[in-house]
Amino acid sequence: MSRRVDRVNELLRLEISQLLARQVKDPRLSGVITITEVRAAPDLRTALVLVSVMGDDEEKKNALAGIQSAAKFMRRELRDRVSLRYVPFLSFTLDDSLENSDRLMGMLNQIHIDQSGSGAEDPPAADDSQVSPAPATNN
Repeated sequence: MSRRVDRVNELLRLEISQLLARQVKDPRLSGVITITEVRAAPDLRTALVLVSVMGDDEEKKNALAGIQSAAKFMRRELRDRVSLRYVPFLSFTLDDSLENSDRLMGMLNQIHIDQSGSGAEDPPAADDSQVSPAPATNN
């Protein structure tokens, strides 16, 4: 991707995050919502916005519906905030990468706990009594 598209993606991510936190008033958006990534098309006409929502499936579904209902409002606000010829059409989707990484970390921690509790021992430490002293040099 070009540097310009990358910069626009980051700008849109920050602006949409601020809009959701400060100006969008929807009771469905009361949970922890994070805009994890924005993927604008090379022509900057459309952008896919990845959203992470903490909570159960019902809360995620409600939050996504609230965000999608505010999409036109956010696009109008973005027109005033960013200097682009065309403000991209925004489409939102849930991003479960944070959830997947948490689940993976939990599995790795469980494996570590299982290995340390199953009697698997670390290699024995060097015993100083078996190490012969270095020969003295006469200078």
